[in-house]
Amino acid sequence: MHTKQPWWRHGVVYQIYPRSFADSPRPDRRPGVGDLAGIAARLDHLAWLGVDALWLSPVFRSPMADFGYDVSDYCDIDPVFGDLAAMDALIEAAHARNIRVLLDWVPNHTSNLHPWFQESRTDRTNPKADWYVWRDEPATNWNASFLDHRPAWTFDPRRSQYYLHCFLPEQPDLNWDHPEVEAAMHDTLRFWLDRGVDGFRMDVVHLIGKDYADDPADAVAKGWSHVTFNDVPVTHERLRRIRALLDAYPGHRTSVGEVYLLDEQQMATYHGTADAPELHLSFNFRFLWSAWEPGALAGLARSTSAILQAHGAPATWALSNHDVPRHRGRYGGDELDARMAAVMLLMLPGAAFLYQGEELGLVDADVPASRQVDPGGRDGCRAPVPWDNGPLHGWRDDPWLPFPPEADVRNVAALATDPGSILHWYRRLIDLRRTMGDARAGTCTFLTGSPGLFAWSFRGPEGAADEWFVYVNPTAEGQDDGGRMEGATVVACTDPSVEGATISQELPARVAFVAHRA
Repeated sequence: MHTKQPWWRHGVVYQIYPRSFADSPRPDRRPGVGDLAGIAARLDHLAWLGVDALWLSPVFRSPMADFGYDVSDYCDIDPVFGDLAAMDALIEAAHARNIRVLLDWVPNHTSNLHPWFQESRTDRTNPKADWYVWRDEPATNWNASFLDHRPAWTFDPRRSQYYLHCFLPEQPDLNWDHPEVEAAMHDTLRFWLDRGVDGFRMDVVHLIGKDYADDPADAVAKGWSHVTFNDVPVTHERLRRIRALLDAYPGHRTSVGEVYLLDEQQMATYHGTADAPELHLSFNFRFLWSAWEPGALAGLARSTSAILQAHGAPATWALSNHDVPRHRGRYGGDELDARMAAVMLLMLPGAAFLYQGEELGLVDADVPASRQVDPGGRDGCRAPVPWDNGPLHGWRDDPWLPFPPEADVRNVAALATDPGSILHWYRRLIDLRRTMGDARAGTCTFLTGSPGLFAWSFRGPEGAADEWFVYVNPTAEGQDDGGRMEGATVVACTDPSVEGATISQELPARVAFVAHRA
């Protein structure tokens, strides 16, 4: 294990989409919908897997126009998932297993049914009149996300003005230029930190500052939203204040930013500096969307690590989440590719984020039109987790979405009994991260050689003798590292027959491994 660094610099975080994780027998449950009590009952799975933290997608009170990303009360739990007592119980149960709890905080917008917005829209002089962004006419040419060329401004007949919504009309943007808004949102963070929450994934947090400049005309014509263009200096001031708030609490309370910018240099600035820190972690969306091609991935991993190192920040790696098709399907569907991808994800330097069910090798569910519910078309990746091979796969009622393919064999109970399963492979890799110890916190070097080489090494603090190597090759061609790994012993490999072998010649095709040289 790492002995000197805070957990978030190297942790493994498991994302839970609560509606689809596990349900419970509570009398007032919503049939077929997962809840907090269901999550608490399944925490032993996460403890067995070895993750450091769980991240809950939104569970705050919400009308569910965007499945919780339209918050109507930041300081309460939606009855679909339980109540505050259920959340307190979940936090306590997770902490008892040494698992931290991160919540999904939505700072850019609320629900249009939030009391703040309902008051704001009554007239132009009420105490919350300026808590949202109101204009007499649309002030920009921005498109809204998920709305296919529809504008980000909607007319409200009650107030006789337009309000801004970078997403759905049911999600009006807060006006962070108003100091009372910033103070109120800070209070929502304190509410949960005081209850023992260990940090927050911060939804599109780069939008809490806006410049209100028009987007490029060609991007607007293509239907692109404003989200990937928004990069404003005042946001950094606000993030520094959020960081100070978190750092005032004990226990390394953590921020994970969804900064949906595609320029890595821009994204890196959201970590701040050593003297003025901002986000602890932020997602790398270019890496997530990259093709399953070792040259491209190696280039991105190398550049990301170098850029973030200059900011003193760790990289954050993820391959799947609740917004994108699962990576096994994106990478061609072969389980071997999913196993190789797991080596890449869990062995790159920095923090790793898993999405529920990827440890089972799941692909997206085929959701018929009659059962599609998400305005953004993301139902397939949000299919329920199968826990066993029973008729309802461990659920008490028929779930809100269909199960993913192969649920009869790709379920927790079935794979847990098979030491050679992909589930055990994930557990083994997570355990290996800890075995590598301080070497992972030492010097990471990306190796050079043949054009398709994707390999890197870890060496511990100065004077440490041992060195670890990671090699990922999804192609049909062997690779050459110039003998850099020669003499190392393979300790974990997607081809079990290679384990224990000493590396000497050309590196093999269609394989990923971890090797060690003392």
